[in-house]
Order: sequence, then structure tokens, then C-alpha cells
Amino acid sequence: MSELTHFDEQGAARMVDVGAKGETARVARASAVVRMAPETLSLIRDKQFAKGDVLEVARLAGIMAAKKTADLIPLCHPLPLTSVTVDFRFEGDSVLVAEATTKVFARTGVEMEALTAVTVAALTVYDMCKAVDRGMTIERVRLEEKSGGQSGDFRRTAEPSGTE
Repeated sequence: MSELTHFDEQGAARMVDVGAKGETARVARASAVVRMAPETLSLIRDKQFAKGDVLEVARLAGIMAAKKTADLIPLCHPLPLTSVTVDFRFEGDSVLVAEATTKVFARTGVEMEALTAVTVAALTVYDMCKAVDRGMTIERVRLEEKSGGQSGDFRRTAEPSGTE
């Protein structure tokens, strides 16, 4: 396992110096699972919430969050994102999967931006639906894949998305 790069030799927190790295195209994709009652999923799917289209509000929240990652995570570099997408899919009768893809041409990766986007999107789903289902859970927030940079590519091996 690599050394922890956000600490110096004395254990003090530091922002990693990426000044000597070359700029490259970088992409990251992350996902999160929101598990809920089947009735709640039906309300989302059928756009029956009085607050509006849950998935469109969650999509916007995720995109906005990706753009604010450096403000939320202390040692993240602010990045000039070139693209952020947040998508959703239904699995079975009680699982919503959020997926975010972030892209940048920079000296450091966009994994944290993708993870932040799906987390905030999932939290927004919870916020908009909590009046009818406080038992919802947000599960398995994780990096699915990333490309670009010195550490190389990463791709999670295939697993069933919402059934773990």
C-alpha cells in the first residue's frame, strides 16, 4: 500500500504539491445506493412528490456539490471541472442507484468530486422523500472507476449493484 500523501514526515496534514505533475485528462465514476420502501420508489418513478421531480433536484444538487468539493474536503485541490453528470437507475422495487461521472484536464484526479456528487445526490433524495419514508438508507458510496494520472487506471470488479 502507498504512503498516505496528505501527511508530512512529522504527521502534519498537508495539501499535496501537484505542481510538478503534468496535466492529463482524468475521469472518475462513483455510485451510491438509496434503499427505500417500494411505495417510495414508485412515488419517485411516477414523479408524484409535491416538492417536484426528486431525481432532477437530486441531479442538480450532485452537480453543484461536485463543483464545491474543495470547499467541503479540506485537502482537495480546487479543480476546473470540464464535465459532471449524475444519472439514476432503479433496481428492483426498492433500490435507486445514483451514479456520477466527473471529468477534468488537470494535475490531480477527480475521484473526490464524483464521490461528493453521488453522496449529495443521495442525501437530496433522502431529504425530498423523508416525509413519507424515514427508513431509507444510503449505502455503498464507492468509486467505480477512474482513469488518468500517475497512479494509473482503476476499475472495480463487477458486483451486483444494489443487492450486496
